[in-house]
Amino acid sequence: MTHDQLKEALDTLKDTGVRITPQRHAILEYLINSMSHPTADDIYKALEGKFPNMSVATVYNNLRVFREVGLVKELTYGDSSSRFDFITTQHYHVICEQCGKIVDFHYPGLDEVEHLASHVTGFKVSHHRMEIYGTCPECLAKEAH
Repeated sequence: MTHDQLKEALDTLKDTGVRITPQRHAILEYLINSMSHPTADDIYKALEGKFPNMSVATVYNNLRVFREVGLVKELTYGDSSSRFDFITTQHYHVICEQCGKIVDFHYPGLDEVEHLASHVTGFKVSHHRMEIYGTCPECLAKEAH
């Protein structure tokens, strides 16, 4: 994690009038450091030792605040728990259909698809979402044995 990302995120919260509590700081830091797109429960479990009074509801409420100010994206896949992603650059997700692992990959070319979609349909396109599904190397290795 870059220290700058955390500082920028904290500045964004301050600018929008959100108070920086120790829990908020810790949740944000965990999200920035985590590349695993954690659920609220994952975050709670990771931080409960440090904040024994914190509940899962506290984590959810803070994630909602972060989402509202545009720092975090909530990823919902079917009926499984929402996962949370600290927003860096535009990126896409490859999802393992066996273990549920989500891996980021960057591909700038899809912005052109938005322009084309807008041009062809007359829509004012706000965003797009793409997910790719398959089997991760670890699950493939298990299958081979």
